[in-house]
Amino acid sequence: MLTTHAESSFLEEPLVPRRTGFQEFWLVFKKNRLAIIGLFMFCIFFLAAILGLLATSGHDPVFNPAIVRLQEKLLPPMSKPDYETLRPEEIPYFGLYVLGTDDLGRDVFARMFQGAWVSLTVGFVAVLISVIVGIIMGGMAGYFGHKNIYLDNLLFFIFILSGLTMFLIGQSLAGLIALIPIILHFVFKGLLRSMHIIKIWTWWKKILHKQVFSIDTLIMRIVDIMLCFPSFFLILTVVALLPASIYNIMIVIGLTSWMGTTRFVRAEFLSLRDQDFVTAARALGLSDLRIIFRHIMPNAIAPVLVSSTIGVATAILTEAGLSFLGFGVPPPHATWGNILSDGKAFIFDAPWLTFIPGFAILIAVLSFNLFGEGLRDTLNPKLRERQ
Repeated sequence: MLTTHAESSFLEEPLVPRRTGFQEFWLVFKKNRLAIIGLFMFCIFFLAAILGLLATSGHDPVFNPAIVRLQEKLLPPMSKPDYETLRPEEIPYFGLYVLGTDDLGRDVFARMFQGAWVSLTVGFVAVLISVIVGIIMGGMAGYFGHKNIYLDNLLFFIFILSGLTMFLIGQSLAGLIALIPIILHFVFKGLLRSMHIIKIWTWWKKILHKQVFSIDTLIMRIVDIMLCFPSFFLILTVVALLPASIYNIMIVIGLTSWMGTTRFVRAEFLSLRDQDFVTAARALGLSDLRIIFRHIMPNAIAPVLVSSTIGVATAILTEAGLSFLGFGVPPPHATWGNILSDGKAFIFDAPWLTFIPGFAILIAVLSFNLFGEGLRDTLNPKLRERQ
């Protein structure tokens, strides 16, 4: 039976309008009102952090969080300054203290502005470090986990890690001593091969070149050991031993929070590495790195994205807790945690010093958690029926 041109064109047209991946994502995401509220609060927080960086940095900032006005200390929010006792550069930008002053007469509004950028930076950089470590460890456990580790390779890794750690903490002599067995290993191994001493080489392989356990077993046992320690107390111990620095805070929080990402990535890799498209890629002769980063990683990144979004909130809470205890970001940087810590001694005389940073931390963490939950429900097809 012949069909007309109009009928054939109608049959060729898709029954469902074509949408891009982002359009499909937004169509489902916008149905979750709590996630939209979280995204909106996150955008406000991010904008405040950017404005805080621009307005509180430089030689002549718009809001100077470091100016001390002892005659204006512990003023409540929306108080007007005393123009007769202040120099022109000490007068606040709006002509009033929007959020009051602290025990040194510093403008709480300016300090909160600066603290927004510091908290956001610590949260994002720490999560970036944890995601990078988690993806590497989880990818190795999921894709190369079936391969075995030999004793000489394990000892090589331990000595290298010990030497680098000693160099990083300033113990150059101890680091050099830790690297001596590595140098002797390569020299001895090269001599045995060049001299063709078969018996000694066979003995060497029997003693040191012996299978210990698989890569997956090693990585997951490291994860289990890390999870045995209370993370906050582990961070507190490491921070107390290192010099006070915002960079040390970022690195320590990142290096102690990668275990969840590792488990997510490992589970995704285990479910994807035997799929037909990966088998086809291997049949085409593609390298392992290309298969991992081009074919497996894009399909395994969704749970990592959700985990990292919620991880930012956890990192902000951790930094605030460390700053509250006096182990966080050192002065002159203002963070919400040390503003909260400064205000705890005046909770009855100046309660705004406690409530303002406390509510800011609450709103920021809540926004990241709501946004992360919305991402999880949207990116997981099994959870879309909730919407």
